[in-house]
Amino acid sequence: MPSGRSESPRILTTTVGSYPIPDWLPAHPNEQSLIDATRVVFDVQRQVGIDLPTDGELYRFDVNHPDTNGMIDYFVARLGGIRTNPGRCESAAFRAKAEMRFRSKPAGVVVGSVDEGTLNLPDDCARAAGVAGGPFKFTVTSPFMLARTLLDEHFRDFERLTLAIADALAAQAGDLTCACVQVDEANIPGSPEYAPLASEAINRVLDRVRGEKAVHFCFGNYGGQTIQRGTWAALVSFLSSLRADHLVLELAHRPSADLDALRDVDPRIGIGVGVVDIKVNHVETPDEIAAALERAERVLGPGRVRYAHPDCGFWMLRRSVADRKLAALVNGRNLYLGI
Repeated sequence: MPSGRSESPRILTTTVGSYPIPDWLPAHPNEQSLIDATRVVFDVQRQVGIDLPTDGELYRFDVNHPDTNGMIDYFVARLGGIRTNPGRCESAAFRAKAEMRFRSKPAGVVVGSVDEGTLNLPDDCARAAGVAGGPFKFTVTSPFMLARTLLDEHFRDFERLTLAIADALAAQAGDLTCACVQVDEANIPGSPEYAPLASEAINRVLDRVRGEKAVHFCFGNYGGQTIQRGTWAALVSFLSSLRADHLVLELAHRPSADLDALRDVDPRIGIGVGVVDIKVNHVETPDEIAAALERAERVLGPGRVRYAHPDCGFWMLRRSVADRKLAALVNGRNLYLGI
């Protein structure tokens, strides 16, 4: 935690995951550059006072795919039983899936039993731990979301595929050496009918985590666009079913009814409130952040808001914008709490 404080604030600041790729990483994409860039990402967050920083998810960077932060492809390419070179007919079959029409082809084709393959999240986490300079959060993509991006030619059963991916991720979750593990899910908000399956899959991963457990939800951030239609009201029972310590929720530009609905989430689960909009270049003022937190506590009640954070990751923004938004987040939280 930031130095100079005798105790932690009652509302902590955190980031959701990704950070803009530093220019030298694609220019020199090697292990040392990755370590150096990760160190910088941690230092930027700690210098502005972020309480629980993330590693920027830079370990997922692929020089051949610079326009994505690897939320899907990094995992799919390493899990066993999945082929990542879909053909023309396979891509056409995938495009017929109405819920995924924002993608032109599947992330992969399931051709065998899914297992860990070459995925090694504990090593990725250990690399970050070596330069973190203190407690940090490590992120893992939800098994439900990963399953949605695949064309299944093996199980031909979406539930079996989803739970197979969940078990592969759960096998590594217990070996992640960090203060908090966050599971990221950006598809279920638009498909609440799958809530029971998504809950079981995410809980299988959470149950193996040894530290604090968080789940991040948003309504999509594909090229800066919201791609899921839905409301938090439709997901309250689902959110309450998660065996998480806190939730990390997109709220900065959502309608006020969404915040109202979250009053009914099981009180054992802390609420993280998105107060920074990552889909715009406007840098929020500390006063705007403080006002958003004041409203959240007024609506949700005392003790429910545990984290303030951006709506989603920063990877699509310029570093100059992202860094100013980070500073505003901390300054706004401090203004609201009077610290």
